[in-house]
Amino acid sequence: MDVVADAAEAVDVRPQVLLVAPRDSYRTAPYIEAARKQGVDLLIASEGRLALAGVEAPGVQIDLHNLERSLESLLHISASQKFSGVIGTDDASIELSSHISRYLGFPHNSPESVRLARRKDLARERLAQAGVPVPPFWRIDLTRVVDSQIDPVIYPCVAKPLALSASRGVIRANDRQSLLQAIERIRGIVSESRNRDERDMMLVEEYLPGTEVAVEALLTRGKLEVLAIFDKPEPLEGPYFEESYYITPSRHTWDVQDKIAQRVAEACRAYGLCEGPVHAECRINESGVWILEVAARTIGGLCGRLLRFGTGYGLEELVLNHALGRRLDLHSDHGAAGVLMIPIPQAGVLRRVEGVLAARRVPHIEDVVIDVREGYELVPLPEGASYLGFIFAHAPTPAEVETALRAALANLKIVVAPIWKVDIG
Repeated sequence: MDVVADAAEAVDVRPQVLLVAPRDSYRTAPYIEAARKQGVDLLIASEGRLALAGVEAPGVQIDLHNLERSLESLLHISASQKFSGVIGTDDASIELSSHISRYLGFPHNSPESVRLARRKDLARERLAQAGVPVPPFWRIDLTRVVDSQIDPVIYPCVAKPLALSASRGVIRANDRQSLLQAIERIRGIVSESRNRDERDMMLVEEYLPGTEVAVEALLTRGKLEVLAIFDKPEPLEGPYFEESYYITPSRHTWDVQDKIAQRVAEACRAYGLCEGPVHAECRINESGVWILEVAARTIGGLCGRLLRFGTGYGLEELVLNHALGRRLDLHSDHGAAGVLMIPIPQAGVLRRVEGVLAARRVPHIEDVVIDVREGYELVPLPEGASYLGFIFAHAPTPAEVETALRAALANLKIVVAPIWKVDIG
């Protein structure tokens, strides 16, 4: 009887995954929901103990800015809790996750490859060394006089921080004076970074014209599997590069889509990435496909929901099962799907968003989610780092998805009150 009971208990043991996440990560809640659906237990390591997880998933407090101490703490926990996999949700946590995975013997990207992909300047250098096309680029030292450093720059150009995401701090400059202004603006954005290089250095590169796509993929022992290619129909020409419409399946030809996949795979090999989720941004023009970014993580926000259309599963479900070594049978839905990351119209305090019900009634709209609460400050790009909310659509064709998203946005009225600064001097 005891042997039978033990065997039954062993069958019922749920796998446990260590999820390493920043305190304010958009991705934590979707991972909690995905774990519930897939029968997986999570232990969430974050800066705030239980701040995000609540009672649905236990948590442990770490300091993501102290890699050695956090690694020691989590390895100590792993001695008493049997983890079946480790996932880092965001740029700030994937390097720590790679160290933990290496110590525990799980398939993983090397910490060096993750760090390389995250740093835009180092990534550009490695791509160039590997023969992957990159635009001319220049690293700017903010601790030195900037004026002489920008003499070689080709205009128009794009100035950007070394490691921020979601287009934060990315600014197009068409001439020398606008570049100097962009550099000063970026200096303020990165001034509080704890990483010296990311605080004292920035990148300038020649502007690449063309259309833009995003790619979600999974790496397994170095082999890239593309899960979705998202078209971005809204022109992204600057001066800032706010993300808005993502629509799948792509309307690019199969030949172009193959070239996109090949280019992303080349970048992964150049960086040394070989395992786990990949989020890539590419530009396409007459000269071919260009890598803007390849990150060893998933897309942000609630956009991972769109993968359910193309695969039958949410993106976080796919990543969880990949971390556990499970292979899911993917099946695509008919039609097309898309999301609009609702733009922030102006700086100020959000008073209300009118027309949400009308937006939800637009044909093919599945949901309208407002993430920012009334009374909270709105900060647009390039200083801002979050979205106002999301609109989701599902329709027979990509064109109908785009039309529905634009119609839903037209129904929204975002009421913003200015912030008055009082000089008490």
